[in-house]
Amino acid sequence: MKKIIIIDGGPRKNFNTASMLQKFAEGASSVGEGIEVKTVRLYGLDYKGCMSCMACKIKGKASNVCKFRDALTPILEDIADADGLVLGSPIYFGDVTGQMRTFLERLTFPWLSYNDYSMTAPKRMPVALVETMNGTPETNNSQGYGSMEYCIKSALGDPERLIAYNTYQVKNYDRYELAGFSEEAKRKYRDAHWEEDLQKAFEAGKRMAENIMRAS
Repeated sequence: MKKIIIIDGGPRKNFNTASMLQKFAEGASSVGEGIEVKTVRLYGLDYKGCMSCMACKIKGKASNVCKFRDALTPILEDIADADGLVLGSPIYFGDVTGQMRTFLERLTFPWLSYNDYSMTAPKRMPVALVETMNGTPETNNSQGYGSMEYCIKSALGDPERLIAYNTYQVKNYDRYELAGFSEEAKRKYRDAHWEEDLQKAFEAGKRMAENIMRAS
């Protein structure tokens, strides 16, 4: 059985990021038997970022999986054995959420060798990076996964990027102080693009699963 791990770094269980990742999961599952898809919500876990314990760098005991034990430990161990990885986050202040950044510290620091500065994961695998944001394709300040994307690319392989722009922030704009946004314009953009974004996520999931099965 091949396994794809989806990491949801967004706070809302049923909104933009979660919806994109759900479609990705549906696409991967549509390939049929032989693929297991597991989704993990970071906001439901109690964990910390890198503790600088350096346990992953001890001579003779170096590890490319984080050795600090908390609620993230079984997730990191699952990823080490997985066949595909999907990371999803809304963009806040131009960056992924704090939970996603904290997770990525724990995931990637053990990959880094301070002997030759190489990045080595337990194994290479296909990766997809999902972003949802308020900004438009023409106007946004997103840095995406930033320097962490370099770590992912070096250790796992070139990621596929899926971006949903100009997403709804809330379901009812009348309830909030959001006068800087036109709900009508947001609605028109969503009507024109959201279903297409979801379909792209579905197709990306199906494509990842097919590639994994083809390579097995």
